[in-house]
Amino acid sequence: MTKFSDLKLSPKVLKAVDEAGYESPTPIQAGAIPPALEGRDVLGIAQTGTGKTASFTLPMISALARGRARARMPRSLVLCPTRELAAQVAENFDIYAKHVKLTKALLIGGVSFKEQDQLIDRGVDVLIATPGRLLDHFERGKLLLTGVQIMVVDEADRMLDMGFIPDIERIFGLTPFTRQTLFFSATMAPEIERITNTFLSNPERIEVARQATTSETITQELCMFKASRRDRAASEKRKLLRALIDREGDKCTNAIIFCNRKTDVDICAKSLSKYGYDAAPIHGDLDQSKRMEVLDGFRAGTLRFLCASDVAARGLDIPNVSHVFNYDVPGHAEDYVHRIGRTGRAGREGKAIMICEPRDDKNLEAVERLIEQEIPRVENPVSNEKPQRSRAKSDEQRTEKPARPARKRKSVDEVTEKPARKRKSDDAQDIKTEAPVKEQPKPEAKPERNDRNKGRGRGGNRRDTNKVVGMGDHLPEFIAKSFEERRAG
Repeated sequence: MTKFSDLKLSPKVLKAVDEAGYESPTPIQAGAIPPALEGRDVLGIAQTGTGKTASFTLPMISALARGRARARMPRSLVLCPTRELAAQVAENFDIYAKHVKLTKALLIGGVSFKEQDQLIDRGVDVLIATPGRLLDHFERGKLLLTGVQIMVVDEADRMLDMGFIPDIERIFGLTPFTRQTLFFSATMAPEIERITNTFLSNPERIEVARQATTSETITQELCMFKASRRDRAASEKRKLLRALIDREGDKCTNAIIFCNRKTDVDICAKSLSKYGYDAAPIHGDLDQSKRMEVLDGFRAGTLRFLCASDVAARGLDIPNVSHVFNYDVPGHAEDYVHRIGRTGRAGREGKAIMICEPRDDKNLEAVERLIEQEIPRVENPVSNEKPQRSRAKSDEQRTEKPARPARKRKSVDEVTEKPARKRKSDDAQDIKTEAPVKEQPKPEAKPERNDRNKGRGRGGNRRDTNKVVGMGDHLPEFIAKSFEERRAG
């Protein structure tokens, strides 16, 4: 069995590893550390939770133990996709380099530029950063990357998902061509493979497990969910989540609940807190201080449930997570591997439960196709279907209500006394002819069209024959009179 002492690490690094309680390296560590110490490029592919961080931190500390950094020119660079992962890498450096005099700086968003500039100006041996903040410092003229000897890209597939690949390519171009590159990822997408072929020189490829495999120590379950009504889907889904947590009982010491959207993260955390579950949210819109406070509480055990987006799915090392609940089926199948990898770490047992709605069928098929196994289905502990009312009433229900009184049937005589309906027949027509008919006044004969218009003016108004032709009734009488006198004369 391989031990850390067999990997040719420096004595001070071995002492720190021994004090941390580690004796035997993981397969990815045993495969990546020797070629990294030789100065070769390394391409490491392993599922999450296998100790990839120590695979590059330990050889970097051994290689950087000799030498001194200059101002604004770091000797090594570690790129991480998220702030939390970058902070975790910085913590690992503190643990493994406590007997070695190395300086480090952490460049992440949500922190003042002034404090970070002061660290860079003094000169750092190890620079740990997210791509965006690193380029911000470079564009401000506060940082030079020409002195980088070792460059590490951690969680490269997550970089691809977050759209950092153009930034990674730009950063590669700013570093010296003679640098040593250590490239680590859980999956190898075609875009990632293109970058490795471009920027890595004859790398040592270490693949300790099939790409995108789940750990055998994790028990996986799938619970199908269908809402009774569309407007009740969200509340019923949260009710199902609480029922699944209660079903686990004391086995669920703590858990991470993953949601696809940040709004669902907040709503889910508030809902759990409302029903007495100790929960808090973490996602990219929170302040960095709040995010670190929540993570510290979850690591310390003061917080039981962590509702998170995929910002917490990659690389976070929280060792004693008993359960992972996928409130939503992830849109990218690879995210499922990283999410459930938060539990069952370092050989421990864990459990992952996912809720699936009918609209998630395509995403579920992609997940099962990627991991090459069918996730076992479990029974829904909450039934959303209401019992249908039976149309046929039972005998007991019938006897409860008093019977209606029977209708009194009429006798034959009463029926015969009722006058029959009048039907239109020849006799009825004869009766109508015998009835006296009132004489109606004859309508006046309508005049013919020429007669009706006769005597009308231009507008159809009647005019007197004595009036002047061509003049209307609206003329004053004295004007018409004067013309009549002339015509009479």
